[in-house]
Amino acid sequence: MSVFYYTAKTQDGQTKTGTLETKDEESLAYALRERGLILISGQALGGERKKKEISLINKIKGLLKRVPLVEKMMFARHLAVMIGAGFSLNKGLEVLAKQTVNLTFRKIIENLSNGIKKGQAFADNLAKYPKVFNNFFVSMVRVGEKGGNLEKVLNILAQYLKKEHEFRGKVRGALIYPAVIVIALFGIGITMMITVVPKISAVFEELNTPLPFTTRIIIAISNFLSNYFLLGVIIFVILVIIIIKFLKTRRGKHMLSWLFLRLPLLKGITRKMNCAKFARSFSSLMESGVPVVESLTITSQTVSNVFYSKSLIDAATDVKKGRNIQESLERYEEIYPILVIQMIGVGEQTGELSDIVNRLADFYEEEVTNITSNLASVIEPILMIIIGAAVGFFAVSMIQPMYSMMQAL
Repeated sequence: MSVFYYTAKTQDGQTKTGTLETKDEESLAYALRERGLILISGQALGGERKKKEISLINKIKGLLKRVPLVEKMMFARHLAVMIGAGFSLNKGLEVLAKQTVNLTFRKIIENLSNGIKKGQAFADNLAKYPKVFNNFFVSMVRVGEKGGNLEKVLNILAQYLKKEHEFRGKVRGALIYPAVIVIALFGIGITMMITVVPKISAVFEELNTPLPFTTRIIIAISNFLSNYFLLGVIIFVILVIIIIKFLKTRRGKHMLSWLFLRLPLLKGITRKMNCAKFARSFSSLMESGVPVVESLTITSQTVSNVFYSKSLIDAATDVKKGRNIQESLERYEEIYPILVIQMIGVGEQTGELSDIVNRLADFYEEEVTNITSNLASVIEPILMIIIGAAVGFFAVSMIQPMYSMMQAL
């Protein structure tokens, strides 16, 4: 439990301040709501420095025109609280714009508020910013507007974005260790090529001795980096940009998706991650009242692997023709575990598809968490083999000629 200093507003617009002991900021918002107050800002006492650091980060992200996932989550959550407390949509957006630190997001929220004043639909305004609010977000809000249950839909969205944020955090956290090792290995390799190899190659030149092919390759790379380091950096950056651009093309996405479903270490992780993403998105849409066909179509845009995307588009087409989802997904048993197919079939037969798919999402997210928590121990021996091979190649290539020269003497 933490003591929060809060600023809140009453329904007639008066500002109230005070302190309250709650678990977190979300609990603070709900506690104030029960008192007829709307949370504007909350700060844990003793956390001023941390808040300033976060604000600075958000300002930098705003200047870079980025809107983090966590800010969209808080936007949906706070707007739902305000609507539930009786605030008009326009008034709620105005309050959120004032308390948003991210400059880009603040401007977007102000534009949303202005659009509401002009009589435009909230979902139509959100659709003007596809890089911030994707089709998934817009479609759910549109259903909430039409059904008159916008507060409920926004709460579902906030919960979905929270799960998504936690999910991404776990995956990124698992990849930090191998990424640091690879970057460190790469940096050490370049340093040795620039500082150590030239001294050794100078000895070889003085002795004018024949060198193995691998040794000549290392010396050639070393000479290039020593004499044209800046050019090498430019070439490397250009190659990275070309690869990234290619991977964003249709052919590149298809190739990358195929590899992720074939490589031994990544195959299981890819299947579980995409099943979790599919189940979470689909269940959230269904719970919000989005029709099945539209839910499948929108979910196909949220999964990262193109094979899963194609399977969901085909499933939407089949449902239009009167078939059920289970029959459609059975054609893709190589990417969907039998558990997913059977559980969806049970959900269709019992009329509890949304609830069952939501349970599937919880199950596979837990599976991904277990895999990512053990990922470092799985990757570590692979990294050790790669590092050992690199060191061995370097040692053999550079030390073997020395032994040959010593034997010749």
